[in-house]
Amino acid sequence: MTSTLLRLELPDEDASRRLGEDIAMMLARGDVVALDGDLGMGKTTLARAIIRAMAGDDDLDVPSPTFTLVQVYEGRIPIQHFDLYRLTSPDELDELGFAEAIEQAAVLIEWPQRAAGAMPSDAVTIALSEHGDGRIVSISGPEAFMERLQRSLALRAFVQTSGFEPAKRRFLVGDASSRAYETISAPGREPLILMNAPRRPDGPPIRDGKPYSQIAHLAEDVTPFVAIAKVLRDAGLAAPEIPAADLDQGMLLVENLGSDGVLDASGVPIAERYIAAAELLAAMHTRRWPSHIDLGGGVIHQVPAYDHGAMAIETELLTDWYLPHVAGRPASEAERRNFAGAWSAAFDRLDHAEKSLVLRDYHSPNLIWRGDKVGHDRIGLIDFQDAMIGPAAYDVASLAMDARVTIPPELERRIVDAYCAAREASGSFDRAAFEEAYAIMAAQRNSKILGIFVRLNVRDGKPGYMKHLPRIRDYVSRALSHPSLRALRDFYASAGIIGAAE
Repeated sequence: MTSTLLRLELPDEDASRRLGEDIAMMLARGDVVALDGDLGMGKTTLARAIIRAMAGDDDLDVPSPTFTLVQVYEGRIPIQHFDLYRLTSPDELDELGFAEAIEQAAVLIEWPQRAAGAMPSDAVTIALSEHGDGRIVSISGPEAFMERLQRSLALRAFVQTSGFEPAKRRFLVGDASSRAYETISAPGREPLILMNAPRRPDGPPIRDGKPYSQIAHLAEDVTPFVAIAKVLRDAGLAAPEIPAADLDQGMLLVENLGSDGVLDASGVPIAERYIAAAELLAAMHTRRWPSHIDLGGGVIHQVPAYDHGAMAIETELLTDWYLPHVAGRPASEAERRNFAGAWSAAFDRLDHAEKSLVLRDYHSPNLIWRGDKVGHDRIGLIDFQDAMIGPAAYDVASLAMDARVTIPPELERRIVDAYCAAREASGSFDRAAFEEAYAIMAAQRNSKILGIFVRLNVRDGKPGYMKHLPRIRDYVSRALSHPSLRALRDFYASAGIIGAAE
């Protein structure tokens, strides 16, 4: 297996701690890291730094497992810490559950030479040796691991050159894409969010020589996020400041707007907060938004249009993934034609619908509640890199039919009524036209999500999203009850996507 080598100097224990954090931010299940070096070289110190960063607990008791041979910790992912100094035979690894640990967790091993023949071929070696008053660390491992490590080290360098050192890194969240987020904190300074969003590579062409991401207008780098944040802040809305950015590398330091959301401690929607979010949308939809955003230095972001092609390619996720899931077979060509035809007619009805800035994922994971603020400033906006100019009703549907939490029909109606009341109070507003656009966009969005969640399970090995399917199916049924969507409703019922009597 291809192995690459990296050498780093660790002048003191703080440098070891920082390296431990950098490793912790990129470790994945199945990684086996062998810590090699003589007594007193700092193997346990480095392991302790990795484990504490993984657990997000600076005070976590991490004893050397010299006598127990293995210690197990929970964190961002499970981690098992082996010390094989007292191992008498590699065969004893079986009794310690070593094979199971590799499948279920990240594994750190001290004194790996005691079981050299039992180490997996893709194990990573971190060798520590004396260098003056400090240490030299040599890291070798498979190319994929080393690429992840180099990315983590580059993120550390970005934070340092941005003037935010000494900094502590802690994993915050990773989403369904390639993006990941960390909290960055330092004594006497407000914490920031580190966005790690490497450029998304284009997939294979699937239509008219274009990949899916281009047809659906998905952001391929961080420039759209920076641009949309700018126009939102310019409009007086609570989007984060961005004190440091490396657009080429996909690294941003972002203002931390807070941690409170629009759900209570048990995950139930808080009506007041959803209604405030709806009223914020109403205010946004009375403004004119630019389609070209100048970031200076020759960088201009053109906000794409939410056109028929983007809407259609998203709905096709349902026939590509969800329909085979429920029917146990691929969609037929006739079903695909009927589906595309019914949706094309619905999209035609949107040509005269009101257009505005569409943030695209305006729902609970991306809304911050700032209870110490007033008015629209109470809602912080944090996810909008895929924003487009399109039907204003889309974000209302995203909020009122929240994909991550059940919105009962009565709360959905309160949210929509609050939006419409705010629009009517601000001037001329065609509620009937809005209600039709809302139904179309709600059906389109939730059809797309049904397909995405099945794809995440089948293709990407992320089964956690499947629990949301009954909720999304119910949302689809609600949306398709609008009279203008009868043809779509008939197709969905005949295909078994919704019940005929729903």
